[in-house]
Amino acid sequence: MSTFSIFLDWQRTTPDFDHKTFDRSHTWRLAGGQVVQGSAAPDYSGNPDMSNPEEALLAALSSCHMLTFLTIAALRKLTVDRYEDEPLAELGKNEQGKIMVSRLTLRPLVIFSGTHLPDVSTVNELHRKAKENCFVGNSLRSEMVLDPRFPEA
Repeated sequence: MSTFSIFLDWQRTTPDFDHKTFDRSHTWRLAGGQVVQGSAAPDYSGNPDMSNPEEALLAALSSCHMLTFLTIAALRKLTVDRYEDEPLAELGKNEQGKIMVSRLTLRPLVIFSGTHLPDVSTVNELHRKAKENCFVGNSLRSEMVLDPRFPEA
């Protein structure tokens, strides 16, 4: 099976190391050399101008679902011209009362072209299969909701 890795770098930049004041800014170095500036979410003393782990988790799920969806559509000879998503992540508590990302909602909008345009039922079936086969989604315990959007007629 495949393996994946990143490089995460954080260094103390404050004179003290107090849980209320330490700088949460760090970098993620991804494959291909991309560097993402990360921090905690603003509600947890993070920098709102930087990505946070919860957004990264949401982006990973949305991206994985999209890539799986596109592959299934291509195998079915359906032509996708555009795919966008406006996903949401919600924090909640697990059975032990610990804070977790409890719900992830994907809200994809897919634009098809060609002579064979799928109906709503077919698009929903493509999303269902993508949800079943997304590697990231299959790795999560949180509730994952699909709420596909459709173009205005």
